[in-house]
Amino acid sequence: MKKLILIITVVFSTSSIAQNSYDQGMQKALDLWGAKKNTEAVQLFERIAAAEPNNWLPPFYAATIEITSSFGLKDEVILTSKLNKAQKYLDAAKAISKNNPEIIITQALLYTAYVAFDGNKYGMTLSAKNSALYAKALQIAPNNPRVVLGKAEWDMGGARFFGKS
Repeated sequence: MKKLILIITVVFSTSSIAQNSYDQGMQKALDLWGAKKNTEAVQLFERIAAAEPNNWLPPFYAATIEITSSFGLKDEVILTSKLNKAQKYLDAAKAISKNNPEIIITQALLYTAYVAFDGNKYGMTLSAKNSALYAKALQIAPNNPRVVLGKAEWDMGGARFFGKS
């Protein structure tokens, strides 16, 4: 009986320590991102993802950082490199959490980064994909404010591009 109690105590203690390490690591990575230390934040999210292979948040955040930091880039080689890395992180997150509206709209944001870089080159192929992604996310989570905002921003940008209200 003593061994059973000891084993249960050790299991719960280890689980509690691991969760605490996860929370601390995630907070540190988010703080690095907030301090505009994107490379360090992505690297920390990568390490957390390796330690937590069943959690979609670390690769999701790594992808989000790579995508958001690609806006405004002028070099297509750098842009493509960042967005290819982001796609790998999104693929990892999708494998863990299927039909997750947060991941879906982040995929749309990745496509938006390409379109924002060169609308003539990427707009024709990615615009329809983006519209489909936002429709799918809206169907899954119609009350998610990030989904609604992302779709509204995409629709407004498209209207502006085509000279509509």
